Amino acid sequence: MRGHSLHVTPTKIPGLVSISPVHHGDHRGYFCEVFKDGWFRENVADVTFVQDNESLSADVGTMRGLHFQLDPFAQGKLVRCIKGALFDVAVDIRHGSPTFGQWVGVELSAENGQQLWVPPGMAHGFMTLKPDTMIAYKVTAPYSAENDRGLRWNDPAIGISWPQSVDCILSDKDKKQPMLADMPAYFHCHAREAN
Repeated sequence: MRGHSLHVTPTKIPGLVSISPVHHGDHRGYFCEVFKDGWFRENVADVTFVQDNESLSADVGTMRGLHFQLDPFAQGKLVRCIKGALFDVAVDIRHGSPTFGQWVGVELSAENGQQLWVPPGMAHGFMTLKPDTMIAYKVTAPYSAENDRGLRWNDPAIGISWPQSVDCILSDKDKKQPMLADMPAYFHCHAREAN
């Protein structure tokens, strides 16, 4: 297996990237590398992942998010879908960033194998597109209930174009998250980080 086994595609938000693995296959199936620590540190972000998480959403239209954690437990997340399909979204909530309040959405599925790297300072969420969808993600900090925060999934000032606009299944917690304009300035972006 020669050449690069993972490809990075930048998005309009600095630091937020899509990662695509190369599948090596034949009539039996395929093999692919989905994560390499050294490669990730060199090509995406020099971070240490401390935990792997997985969740199952039974119904189409299940919405989880938009979530983030405050320092010192701010999380970077490397997200992929291992069963089904989902629309994965990150919103830049770093005050001073040229892309503050902007969002990026990527369809992640078991078929396409794509991943999304969501650095700290972003609110993250997803909506399922198929039944029994499973998401798996690495995080750079453990869960902290004290530092757990959220942003309203349908804030009109952000204007995320979710694939489903009706019959969205939300937790009570996510129905009550604040709008971006009502949130304190939890994260700040310095000029060097914006490039």
